[in-house]
Amino acid sequence: MQCLHYLTLAVLIPPLLALFAEPSSLECAGGSANVGMLMDWREMAGRPTFRRLHGEDRWNSFTGAWSGGKKVAEGAWYGGIADRSDPWRGWVLAICWMLACGADIYYLYSIVRRPRLILDFALTLLFNHLVLTTYYSASLPTSLFFWAVMLIGAVLTIVAAEQLCVKREMTEGLIVATEVPEEEEMEMGDLRRD
Repeated sequence: MQCLHYLTLAVLIPPLLALFAEPSSLECAGGSANVGMLMDWREMAGRPTFRRLHGEDRWNSFTGAWSGGKKVAEGAWYGGIADRSDPWRGWVLAICWMLACGADIYYLYSIVRRPRLILDFALTLLFNHLVLTTYYSASLPTSLFFWAVMLIGAVLTIVAAEQLCVKREMTEGLIVATEVPEEEEMEMGDLRRD
């Protein structure tokens, strides 16, 4: 399930970011196919993903962002945070997460198939993602937007997948045979006492 979820995100995120995110800030962040777009909670929250290495004075001297030896973004740096940010990037990542949760509904419906196991699989997927994203970013997620997206995605996945699985079980469990084979009648007849 985790693999399918990340494959879905890996297919959705790069083209949507390339279409809707600001190209210069996206290039400064490593591009739309950067693994950080998938694994770093700060990208969705719109927070800076770099650390100050040698103190504030070093960062205050820069007047733009550089990547591959060329200047990719203008703007002053204040304490390691660029004054230019891309508000669309977080929204695009949140929409991609919701679309992946929609795909997870189908995966759970097709693979897990049991309504009582849907909650376990969905929450395990979310817990594993939280562990991985905390490890990748080296900090616990503190953004309310990130937690809201995770909560809404989990609720959507759990409720929809359970409802679909229950509906399938109800239709499969109520199939009534109209003709009874003679072999079954004979077995039932042998059980009667005279």
